[in-house]
Amino acid sequence: MRQGFLSGLLAAGLMLLAGTAVAQQYEQVGNYQIHYSAVNTSFLPEEVAREHNIQRSQVMALLNVSVLEEREDGTTRALPVSVNGTVGGLNSSDPSAPLSFRTLRSGDVPSQVAVFRIHEDEPMRFDLEVLHDRNAEPARVSFIQRFYIDR
Repeated sequence: MRQGFLSGLLAAGLMLLAGTAVAQQYEQVGNYQIHYSAVNTSFLPEEVAREHNIQRSQVMALLNVSVLEEREDGTTRALPVSVNGTVGGLNSSDPSAPLSFRTLRSGDVPSQVAVFRIHEDEPMRFDLEVLHDRNAEPARVSFIQRFYIDR
């Protein structure tokens, strides 16, 4: 029961932290919505971070990617997907680091998450490939986000 509670808390925490991001940060690819958000891991509740082995730190962030399929009846359903990607600076001379994704589930809702180090007050570029449909090419999603470290 405790694990279920903590998993639910993680999902709720991620949704609250990504609140406006979930509403605005997604790309439409055919009948699929690819949602993404990145937040500082220090915002996660301690118990949730411990349960899911996520390091809470001012210099670490969590990228969350999930995919919803739009059905003909107007409903959506969450899909298990595979995500590959990199994070780096904006300059071509800035090295990109691979992101290591793993699946977290809250009930029937799977998300792909990766933890990475923040470059303080520098824009960071994310380049993702999301395998949302095994019969289609991966969707490419790119975005830029700046993180601030609260000291």
